[in-house]
Amino acid sequence: MAGHSKWANIQHRKGRQDKLRSKLFSKLAKEITVAAKMGDPDPDKNPRLRLAVKEAKKVSVPKDVIERAIKKSTTTDGDNYDEIRYEGYGPAGVAVIVEAMTDNRNRTASSVRSIFTKSGGNLAETGAVSFMFDRVGEVVYPAAAGDADAMMDAAIEAGGEDVESSEEGHIIYCAPSDLNDVSTALEVALGESESTKLIWKPQTTTELDFVAAEKLLRLIETLEDDDDVQSVTTNFEISDEVMAQLGV
Repeated sequence: MAGHSKWANIQHRKGRQDKLRSKLFSKLAKEITVAAKMGDPDPDKNPRLRLAVKEAKKVSVPKDVIERAIKKSTTTDGDNYDEIRYEGYGPAGVAVIVEAMTDNRNRTASSVRSIFTKSGGNLAETGAVSFMFDRVGEVVYPAAAGDADAMMDAAIEAGGEDVESSEEGHIIYCAPSDLNDVSTALEVALGESESTKLIWKPQTTTELDFVAAEKLLRLIETLEDDDDVQSVTTNFEISDEVMAQLGV
């Protein structure tokens, strides 16, 4: 999972979160609308919606934006979004999973395919790379939340399956269906998490040199800039030396 954590660091250090702030609000609002439409519009009765609202609040999405997104799910003239997963290969054969929500499948497929091609990658069939990942729930806490032993104890008590602790923080993993219950129990024991969501966890990682890393980061950033793309996951690994070369 080093690739995952280092990508988060790269985003932070390069100011990606600031650049994508308005897009991030839009993507989170879309997830809230879809979650509310698929279940109950009351977050207390809809685990997926509860998690979506929680993530939105973490990045300071305004309350009125959240409420408007939920209300949008109950109107007959609201947009209908399809959830689609695209899979492909980036530079050096890195596996890439792209999750999107769209009201126009043809537009999104064309855009994603074009981005892969222009960035030195290629789009593949669904299932081509997802077998190299595990679908899991992820709850992230800062390093200050406790030491590794304390976090492991809290995770086990909450129903978690594994914990990765480092100087950067603690990542607690659980079964996808248990994410709501595990995150709720952890909140009682440890307070608010930094992030709570479903992810694709790579089973193995591919280490990249400077040239391949630069190309891959360009691919990821271009995909994330697309309004229909909700998330991008890869199985890359970057050494500290290459991180330094990238200036992050």
